Amino acid sequence: MTRKSITIAGREIGPDSPPYIVAELSANHNGDINRAFAIMEAARDAGAHAVKLQTYTADTITIDHDGPGFVIEGGLWDGRRLHELYQEASTPWDWHRALFDKGRELGIAVFSSPFDETAIELLESLQAPAYKIASFELVDLPLIRQAAMTGKPLVMSTGMANLAEIGDAVSAAREAGCDQLILLHCVSSYPAPADQSNLRTIADLTMRFDVITGLSDHTLGTSVSIAATALGAPFIEKHFTLRRSDGGPDSAFSLEPAELEQLVEGTLTAWQALGRVNYDRTESERGNVQFRRSLYAVADIREGELLTARNTRSIRPGFGLPPKHFPEILGKRATRDIPRGTPLAFSMIAGGNGA
Repeated sequence: MTRKSITIAGREIGPDSPPYIVAELSANHNGDINRAFAIMEAARDAGAHAVKLQTYTADTITIDHDGPGFVIEGGLWDGRRLHELYQEASTPWDWHRALFDKGRELGIAVFSSPFDETAIELLESLQAPAYKIASFELVDLPLIRQAAMTGKPLVMSTGMANLAEIGDAVSAAREAGCDQLILLHCVSSYPAPADQSNLRTIADLTMRFDVITGLSDHTLGTSVSIAATALGAPFIEKHFTLRRSDGGPDSAFSLEPAELEQLVEGTLTAWQALGRVNYDRTESERGNVQFRRSLYAVADIREGELLTARNTRSIRPGFGLPPKHFPEILGKRATRDIPRGTPLAFSMIAGGNGA
């Protein structure tokens, strides 16, 4: 069995802990390290628990080529050459130490998605607390094994992967020694349509692979992430920027600071609402029990008089007999005078025993 929770940078993540919110910096730095610093600070201020980077260069993720397959057709990046796009979007390697230092200064965790072995080497030198395998790399089993061998927690996105591919990735991670694994349900579309989110997959992944399961969310807004939390996802990742109007490769489907704050608050409320299986009266309900219906004398009843539907009724408040006893008290005689407005008790009714 897997662990019930894992820990990243001292923060426990699991169904019994508040949601762990990761702000994905991605390409939203727009080539300016000071903007990256500002995004990190805004993420911390909004309540995110971690900032995630992506560690690659254009040359470690593709080659400079414009042949078939190397030019994107359709979607947000239509017409862009892969090498050109990744050159623009990449986070320079010589920024990484400063970004990790900034995270320590701000008190927010920083980790990254490595895209090759050299990226893992860099991140290990910076004492990264965890690794994230991106959806597009889930089929790169050697990369997964290399990341798992660090002994750090491993988060893997499942976008585009079928069940067999997810199984292969989980097996590769575990065989390489990973015992702190999170799978993120993901739809790798930018932005992703909410009606294709299939959030019921989250619980199925948890059951099939005995892992903690979260959501890497590319939909617009916060609703899908909050719904995922209500379905039990304890880890939520969203792209984050200062202002979508500033542009950049990922800006169109990224949250702004006020929205990230709403996400943090909304997921926390959803998690708190999950609670536990409970059929007992809650603390907040106790004061309202008096307003439930119960049986009362609604007219003066003399000793020896029959109780009828004219002189007894089920009304509020709730200090009398439960309404379920109404049929059995009808036609019985009062053992004492019962003034109008008196809550009925079995002691007032001949033969009344509540059996």
